[in-house]
Amino acid sequence: MKYILLIGDGMGDTPVPELGNKTPLEAAHKPTIDRICALAEPLLVRTVPQGYPPGSDVANLSLLGYEPDTCYTGRAPLEAASIGIPVPEHGAAFRCNLVTVRYEEGNEQLIMLDHSAGHISSAEAAELIAAVQAACGTEQLQFHAGVSYRHLLIHHGPVPTSLHTVPPHDYLDQDVTSFYQQYLATDYLAELMRTSAKVLIKHPINQKREAAGKLPANSIWIWGEGGRPQIETLAHRWGLSGSLISAVDLLKGIGVCSGLEVLHVPGATGYLDTNYQGKADAALTALQTKDFVLVHVEAPDEAGHQGSAKDKVQAIEDFDSKIVAPIAAEMDRRGEPYRLVVTMDHYTPVARRTHEDWPVPMFLYDSQGTSKPAGCAYTEETIKAVAESLESGAAFFARFVQQEEQGHG
Repeated sequence: MKYILLIGDGMGDTPVPELGNKTPLEAAHKPTIDRICALAEPLLVRTVPQGYPPGSDVANLSLLGYEPDTCYTGRAPLEAASIGIPVPEHGAAFRCNLVTVRYEEGNEQLIMLDHSAGHISSAEAAELIAAVQAACGTEQLQFHAGVSYRHLLIHHGPVPTSLHTVPPHDYLDQDVTSFYQQYLATDYLAELMRTSAKVLIKHPINQKREAAGKLPANSIWIWGEGGRPQIETLAHRWGLSGSLISAVDLLKGIGVCSGLEVLHVPGATGYLDTNYQGKADAALTALQTKDFVLVHVEAPDEAGHQGSAKDKVQAIEDFDSKIVAPIAAEMDRRGEPYRLVVTMDHYTPVARRTHEDWPVPMFLYDSQGTSKPAGCAYTEETIKAVAESLESGAAFFARFVQQEEQGHG
């Protein structure tokens, strides 16, 4: 038995007026997903336990069967694992976004314009993070470049207990002055924020971006801090060998910590221009020798954060035609038994532009037959209507990989 988990990050939504009051899932043309869903078991799964922030870290850990209260320490340590950066025993890792902010002098407010600095390229961002490290790096604070706007700050020594950080994508076009002042309340962090801003504003990369009409990466924003995670591997828990494919360091870090082989696909960007074919091909190659593969597509989530219904529909259609369709077709051609799950990790409504912790609709297709098929297309409302019960991410994954009486497992 082969196990395939396909995640369209943030696909869930609410009705959008410009889509005729349909959700992007309802508006998108996704023939393969809808065809398989009709033959599959519908599920409604709580990926974000009550009391946890609705982030991709918690949600994707849940989708892999982990209970966050036993292993979750923060987002950034997982991202550090993805690029082999150790978290100090008595320190922490922070996610460090390159962002675009605007200071309004009249009312003395700092506005978060864009959590991604206009989806800055990895090459541009690497130069900016190197400049910040050169100007601000110390034995206590060290910066490491990641993908696009997503980077890391390693903090040696205890983090101030008074520091409260927030994800920048939760406050797009909003006043973040009070959160910024949290950094200013600690001397060395205040110096870091002010010095790094001066470095970024003057950097030739940002000057070129502004000249080209692009958003500058004029500030860093640190958040998602945590200490070393302790995660039991899937091989130890379930006896599964597997691979993970994603453009996002967070997912790669979850893969590293869970013992999955992380496959690096050239051209995987985490947005609409990602290398879909490369991801699908890598998944199918992995399944020749592995039991399990997870393919994560970030584009629907990014479109949700940007508030673009059009881009979100495109991202879902691309997920259907370029990931789900070729993988399902090839597995059918091979003729070996497999289970396929299509899901989201959380909702990212375009009207809200941030994550929601609502239970997610998914379906589980078994090539050997499903006892209670959904008989419907894959949308938020149809799955809610036909799913028999709400279950946890851990319970879902246990059922996904349960041993069969016939001997496959």
